Amino acid sequence: MNLKKEIIEIARQAKIASRALCSLKSKAKNAALKQMAKNLIKSKSFILKANEKDLRKAKKSGLKVSFVDRLKLNEKRIIDMADSVASVARLEDPVGIMERLTKRPNGLLIGKVRVPIGVICVIYESRPNVTADCIGLCLKSGNSVILRGGSEAMNSNIAIFDVLNRAAAKMNLPKNAINMVKTPDRKAVDALLGAEGLIDVIIPRGGESLIREVTRKSRIPVIKHYKGVCHVYVDEDADLNMAESIAFNAKVQRPGVCNAMETLLVHRDVAVRFLPSLAKKLIDAGVQLRGCALTKRILRNRTIKKAKESDWPKEYLELILSVKVVNNLKEAIDHISKYGTSHSDAIVTENHERAMEFLEKVDSSSVYVNASTRFTDGYEFGKGAEIGISTDKLHARGPMGLEELTTYKYVIFGNGQIRK
Repeated sequence: MNLKKEIIEIARQAKIASRALCSLKSKAKNAALKQMAKNLIKSKSFILKANEKDLRKAKKSGLKVSFVDRLKLNEKRIIDMADSVASVARLEDPVGIMERLTKRPNGLLIGKVRVPIGVICVIYESRPNVTADCIGLCLKSGNSVILRGGSEAMNSNIAIFDVLNRAAAKMNLPKNAINMVKTPDRKAVDALLGAEGLIDVIIPRGGESLIREVTRKSRIPVIKHYKGVCHVYVDEDADLNMAESIAFNAKVQRPGVCNAMETLLVHRDVAVRFLPSLAKKLIDAGVQLRGCALTKRILRNRTIKKAKESDWPKEYLELILSVKVVNNLKEAIDHISKYGTSHSDAIVTENHERAMEFLEKVDSSSVYVNASTRFTDGYEFGKGAEIGISTDKLHARGPMGLEELTTYKYVIFGNGQIRK
């Protein structure tokens, strides 16, 4: 069997499995998820050995430190992975929930009910925990899933998949409810993107180039975000101690992820008081600063590079930060509108009116007042995990959890009505 036929057969079997999954009771799904979480803990050493193979290969290939960090697993990250799967089991099952029931003048009862989407295909890079998150969320939401991870994490992904698949079999889940394409051959991705009628949604997770290629080639609807150019704006009425803590966390806590701050905007009335202390803290943490002309004059530090026009729309995913001093809130919002990616943006202020204006006028999927952008995450939003983050405006927006993996159908109850 050639590769394309093999992929189509995987998709066909996943479609068959989705018909059984859609009516699986919550009790059975939750029991399977709990077993999966237990299997992850029991199999820590097996998973770590597989991950070590990927890490050696990544380091030998000279990949960026931020990339290696996303790839790396340790005991804590596996425990977190298991906790995430277990937490999904504790969430309310969205499948079958009647969102609305109305009675028409002719006596018809029209209801709107949550149902699974069907077959979800996730094409992703680097982070092995995505394997467990996607399986857990798809199972709980009644969808079958096809996973295709990147070659750089192939050993880790296969190990995690095999551990979870054994749990699925033990708990008598429908065969082929969870699937993984285990070849690094890129032709497999093309075959998946062309499996119209079998796969219902494609969710790409990874670098901008991957996501744009998937979107360009796919014949199936794609839910995605291209990149995360996230901003923190320090207002003239900000608590500067709070602002320093938020800005430092948003940049340094984990710089290689899409919800990390890439540009800091500071009101000119507080820039002289605020920037020197924060800049020292950031530089001591290894952050390279790229500032506007006024930022450079205020800081008087030769290590700070002058920010170029090309820096403002850049997603660094490493310890680099663009800094700009702005005259007012409008200029900050205009900057975000021009260079942002509708991912996550924050304002630090004690002024309620300006906070509300920021929330109203910044058109991003997640907008914060007095908090770090690093919270844009399905787990942190109480979704148990996330299958991705969407900056689209149709169907799903922001961190995607169980509800975003369902759609709806109308159910109509009558007693003999006919249309005249």
